[in-house]
Amino acid sequence: MPDNLFLMQDNQRLGPLSQDDVTALARSGQVTPQTPCWAAGMPEWAPLGQVMPALFAAAPPPPSRPIPPPPAARASAPQPVQPQQAFQPQVQVPVQTGGAIFDVVKLGMYQMPKISIRSDEVVLEAGALHYMVGQIEIESALPSVGGFLKSALTNERAVKPRYRGTGDIYLEPTFGEVNVLELNGDAWVLDKGAFLACEKTVEVGMYSNKAFSGLFGGEGFFQTQVSGYGKVFYLAQGPVQRLELDGSQVLTVDGSFAVARTASLEFEISKATKGLLGTMASGEGLVNRFRGRGVVLIAPIPNQFVTMLGQFASVRAAVASKS
Repeated sequence: MPDNLFLMQDNQRLGPLSQDDVTALARSGQVTPQTPCWAAGMPEWAPLGQVMPALFAAAPPPPSRPIPPPPAARASAPQPVQPQQAFQPQVQVPVQTGGAIFDVVKLGMYQMPKISIRSDEVVLEAGALHYMVGQIEIESALPSVGGFLKSALTNERAVKPRYRGTGDIYLEPTFGEVNVLELNGDAWVLDKGAFLACEKTVEVGMYSNKAFSGLFGGEGFFQTQVSGYGKVFYLAQGPVQRLELDGSQVLTVDGSFAVARTASLEFEISKATKGLLGTMASGEGLVNRFRGRGVVLIAPIPNQFVTMLGQFASVRAAVASKS
């Protein structure tokens, strides 16, 4: 039976709990075999009955009057953060690896990424912080001269600050769709502006595109590349679709809605047709093409909030041009 166990009840994390604490909760009927639990060394949350089958096999029927949890368990249960109580948000199922939990808090039309760390470290895109609660320090190491040069060419942030300590980190709210990408030793290339944050076990670098693709494509010469193991927060303009290429297929995209791709794929900007006149006649111009074996994540349709924002911006620009 693992020690220092965490339980999830009503979207609240309870723990760490000792073996005696969990046994007392099981005997009192306050936890069931379906209660999600996690301990160090487990890859993800799992039902308590699956992790500790003997606990419920030996536990007697619950008494008529519930017994309160032991003082140790009650004292160790984390209290909800006051700002989150005021907002009363709807929280998605948390994604946890080690001491970092990645949540997406929904507040009306907005989505706000949230990362909870416990004696851990995460990496954020520069300027992505909204606010944080707890004992957390920020370290911003200056990049090399080459890093500054790439940043100037791509308009990407050269500095990716690291946040260390214990507490909750809230990123800037957005009308877009916040997603979690889980790396298992592979490498992914993200669209410009898609990277938000990642765990410390993820390496953040830059991917160099071909000269023609970088010059005429909206992605630029360099794109953010993430590799290693762990979770990555990334942003899309709408719901994400996963397309798997088997090596014989070619994905052609007219636009810049390919949010991410595995680094094994070949990416190029090319004419829609072989001939220049044919390309002009088709009305498509230049398109993005992906070849090879791998996965592409696309967001072909923006969500309703991003769509409304774009429409209001175009109306405002038209009014401003007439005034």
